[in-house]
Amino acid sequence: MNGTPLDGLREQLRGQLITPSDPEYDAARTVYNGMIDKHPAGVVRVAQVADVIAGVNFARDHSLPLAIRGGGHSAPGFGTWDDALVIDFVDRTGVRVDPEARTARAEAGTTWADFNHATHAFGLATTGGIVGSTGISGLTLGGGIGYLSRKYGLSCDNLLSADVVTADGRFLTASDTQNEDLFWALRGGGGNFGVVTSLEYRLHPVDMVHAAIIIYSIEHAETVARFYRDYIASAPEEFGTFLGFHQGPPVPFLPEEWHGKPVCVIVGMWTGDPAEGEARWQPFLDVAPVAGSLVGPMPYPALNGAFDPLLPKGMQAYWKANFLAELNDGAIAAHLEYGSRVPSVQTSVHIYPIDGAVHRVGKTDTAFVNRDVNFAPVIACMWDDPADNAANIAWVRSYSAALRPYSAPGGYINFMDGDDQDRIHENYGVNYERLVAIKNTYDPGNLFHVNQNITPTTS
Repeated sequence: MNGTPLDGLREQLRGQLITPSDPEYDAARTVYNGMIDKHPAGVVRVAQVADVIAGVNFARDHSLPLAIRGGGHSAPGFGTWDDALVIDFVDRTGVRVDPEARTARAEAGTTWADFNHATHAFGLATTGGIVGSTGISGLTLGGGIGYLSRKYGLSCDNLLSADVVTADGRFLTASDTQNEDLFWALRGGGGNFGVVTSLEYRLHPVDMVHAAIIIYSIEHAETVARFYRDYIASAPEEFGTFLGFHQGPPVPFLPEEWHGKPVCVIVGMWTGDPAEGEARWQPFLDVAPVAGSLVGPMPYPALNGAFDPLLPKGMQAYWKANFLAELNDGAIAAHLEYGSRVPSVQTSVHIYPIDGAVHRVGKTDTAFVNRDVNFAPVIACMWDDPADNAANIAWVRSYSAALRPYSAPGGYINFMDGDDQDRIHENYGVNYERLVAIKNTYDPGNLFHVNQNITPTTS
């Protein structure tokens, strides 16, 4: 810190300030991605909003980099940074549900597992990711794709308001009626405009769902992919289902002979009439020989956390993303070539449908501009051994490059890695200049730059 008086900050906090001399420091500086090895100047474990205001003011006044950590799932590890002050919401996971209004307000450290647990008690949910340990804040600020996207839109489309601490230390509420420009930017613009301390969501009646995880040998992947493309194009919006490529996971419903082998998967849920659930999945059980399947009613939170045991904190990780206007034959061929070489059981290649309700929001209605594409593929490569880093990163990059000729401009920022900064303008398209103008208003000095950064012209 070169003599910067961190003790002066400590005196302003109700929460804990962890510095390199503290025994908790090594644990406090780590994030979900084990590849990230940063050494921040200090980590503020937030106890209340006043701690956030103090931390923001301190970092600004002492010209420190500032990193914000909600769930900590950022693939590039933006929840920590060398010589930075980290504002960490790990202890702020409260959720308050209003079942009559069908809304919920959650603190910024809440994960989707936390959120779903709270709302499921009332038979309610909102769109929220595929992995339960993902934080609600980062996912929502980047858009928020999940099982419920086709029916209820993105997470950011269900955001009703957000409490925000801006770069000048002000505490603001952003909504359709308060600080409307900031609210527009938060819905897809990432963490560029302030520290979000809580988020209020619209909820929907989602309780038990008819879910399916269907696994096929990779030799049947082309048949399954083509069938999925045609089926999802006319499927009711209650059918929230993705196509994926994995190694066979060690789960009870998949025979051991398939564990670790390349496989194609169909995963999702039917939220319509429960009596139709079995019939909705039967075509996928008939289209090709099934290696293993789990099909039937289950609580929505159970599906939303189904992948969590395979994805503990601390693995090496490198991700890439492109949008697809359509899952055409060229895109399928690229997925078959690289998806058949998934390098680890933890790696997930998923092709999420984002039509339906996502398309009913205009391109300029929120910062999330990609309202005219049908699929959002992610290549989320994760593995245990650092010795495999170079080979696995090369596989991801080659895979992404193979998809680019068939892809729409831009990619989903929540699936971008740290070397994708040159795609920021492309990612926001016609909304980019407005985002820059709002950045100029709320963060002209670019205090919030440890992210997929929108650079202010006043910086």
